[in-house]
Amino acid sequence: MPSRALADFSVVILAAGKGTRLRSSLAKVLHRAGGRTLVEHAVRACLPLRARQTVVIVGHQAEAVSACVTPLGAESVLQEPQNGTGHALRVAKRKLDRRAKYAIVLPGDAPLIRTETLERLARAHLASGAAATVLTAMLADPAGYGRIVRKSDNSVAAIVEDKAAAPEQRAIQEINSSLYVFTLEALWPCLDALRPDNTHRELYLTDAVALLNVRGGRVLAEVAADAQEVLGCNTRMELAEVDRIFRDRKRRALMDAGVSIFLPETVLIDPDVRIGPDTVIEPCVHLLGATRIGANCTVRTGSVLRDMTLDDGATVLEHCVMTDSRIRGGAVVGPFSRLRPGADIGPKAHIGNFVEVKKSRLAEGVKAQHLSYIGDATIGRGTNIGAGTITCNYDGVAKYRTTIGAQVFIGSDTALVAPVRVGDRAYVAAGSTITENVPADGLGIARGRQVNKAGWATARRREIGAKAAPKRSTRKPVRRSRRVGKKLRR
Repeated sequence: MPSRALADFSVVILAAGKGTRLRSSLAKVLHRAGGRTLVEHAVRACLPLRARQTVVIVGHQAEAVSACVTPLGAESVLQEPQNGTGHALRVAKRKLDRRAKYAIVLPGDAPLIRTETLERLARAHLASGAAATVLTAMLADPAGYGRIVRKSDNSVAAIVEDKAAAPEQRAIQEINSSLYVFTLEALWPCLDALRPDNTHRELYLTDAVALLNVRGGRVLAEVAADAQEVLGCNTRMELAEVDRIFRDRKRRALMDAGVSIFLPETVLIDPDVRIGPDTVIEPCVHLLGATRIGANCTVRTGSVLRDMTLDDGATVLEHCVMTDSRIRGGAVVGPFSRLRPGADIGPKAHIGNFVEVKKSRLAEGVKAQHLSYIGDATIGRGTNIGAGTITCNYDGVAKYRTTIGAQVFIGSDTALVAPVRVGDRAYVAAGSTITENVPADGLGIARGRQVNKAGWATARRREIGAKAAPKRSTRKPVRRSRRVGKKLRR
């Protein structure tokens, strides 16, 4: 957090472009990296600055971009048509608070920028009294980026785009991040003077930097401590690299906080995930959304958790898929289990392989170890659910609940047709279809009576054998004449 609010600053995020190099129908800033849209990363980096306002310039797919940033507290302004970055600042001018003296301007497709870097740039600008301060970076391969041409006093003479750079300028490794701080009193006249003298017939913000120099304004450059922060997302490869960096940052932060992650490069963790110390995350796990995992938990290989809550000491075994549910302390779920939204697995409960639970509360010590579906149910403490049990919760029109008491034994291959109740300590016989309530301490049986027929299998085999035996032919054999045979041999 900044030491004090940047009360004289406004923030402008440029997010109107389409991003043709991504070859996508989706606006560039709506693509995702590190679990969020690119523009959301930019807005989140700016909000802790506590500037006077954060304004996002929208254009392509404006409604979708606005819907992404407005809940975060940013304001959106439509740029129509999109006539370049200089034109975007002209559009922003009508929205900016007149009391703002400075503006931080950054692209919406540079999601790796940190709040600390933005604050450092703003403080450097204030201390220098410059008309503009540019964030730059040193790259071993600067191809594709605008180059920073400095004067003898180390201030910025110009920003030269890659395509327009002379051979000696192409050798410069300091590049423009497209992130600036401007003194607005100096910027506005330069923006008014911009002309579209380029192949795209657009107004470029970099030309405003050149005009500031011509008009006697001082332009300074601050080199980013970490060049990764200025990486853009112009291609799918760049987008993938930015995502990799975000994921690596998150994993490192968690491991520094006491979480064990094995083969971390295979583990995907979204930015809002929280994990307590001494928890173990095995390879190929995905932890997504707002998942919260307590201390001393284990999540084993191949499991995918989205918006989950795991209390301290919970265990998720291999290859489980879970969404918007809770696993309480000491419970074990998996392997190959599925928790759909609304599942609440009680302390020390055991949910086993190929068991699906949805919108159900399972109390302490409940066991459902094999091949069952539990939907819209409440199950009491210590109850055992036999293999193949299902709660029939849907009649084609509405959903109904199944209520099972404490210390109940449900036999294998039971269907519980909701709405139905099974009382405490009751038994339900295997293979039953339960349509009526079972009283406490009772036994529910709902199946046909078994009948044994002695010798039936032997008779059946004989019958099958008789049908399969080949039939004898009734035709008489044809005798050949010896005379004919002799003629043939001749």
